Amino acid sequence: MTTFDDRQKAFETKFAHDEEMRFRILARRGKLIGLWAAEKLGKEGQAADDYAKAVLLSDLEIPGDDDIIAKLHGDLAGLGVGVNDIKAMLAEKLAQAEAQISGAA
Repeated sequence: MTTFDDRQKAFETKFAHDEEMRFRILARRGKLIGLWAAEKLGKEGQAADDYAKAVLLSDLEIPGDDDIIAKLHGDLAGLGVGVNDIKAMLAEKLAQAEAQISGAA
């Protein structure tokens, strides 16, 4: 192998690792925001876990955060939780997820 081949392989390996970490962080964020919303809705135990899974799955519908924001807004609007509240909580849960995943890695 040449030096170029080694560098290319290293870049590909790093890219794959970074994408896996990104996926894990976003998945953790989805679970955390789902549990937050479940608490707002008065869900506990298995019902809260099931709701968090539903929120996580809703985040896989379209790229970006619009799908998860729409789900949460639809579910929480009656409780006075607005889109800006959800976006702020997404940012907070993202930071929490990054810390949890980085600490576990």
